[in-house]
Amino acid sequence: MRRPVIEVVAEKLGGRENLGVEVVSDAELARVVTERLPLATLRHVHLRCHLSKVEVEGFVIAPRTRRHRARRAEPLNVEESDRLVRLARIQTLAEQVFEDPEKANQWLREPLGILGGQPPLAYARTDAGSRVIEQILAKIDWGAAA
Repeated sequence: MRRPVIEVVAEKLGGRENLGVEVVSDAELARVVTERLPLATLRHVHLRCHLSKVEVEGFVIAPRTRRHRARRAEPLNVEESDRLVRLARIQTLAEQVFEDPEKANQWLREPLGILGGQPPLAYARTDAGSRVIEQILAKIDWGAAA
């Protein structure tokens, strides 16, 4: 039986230890994002989503900005926090659909004709794009041609 997506996403973000609260609902996750995620969340997502550090940072924050924030011990801003949650959510959904982290991450990196030749990971950089990826994953999950 599949674990709830929100539970898995919260775990990939570092769980209670990193987030400071137990996230068990979308509303709680939205509040945590608004309060800004700790910079350490980047490392948690990198390790727990089986994505490279370059991929995670490229999706969320420029390396120079990350270094600046680290020197000042500042968290991600709200937009960066939102992008990081989006990345963890898309990767989690892909893992659940393909039932294998390796297959999920391979699919996320492969160019798809339906996306104009872009890989899902690149397409999901926007909220609108991530919704399209979620729809494609739902179709795959239900056995429909994506």
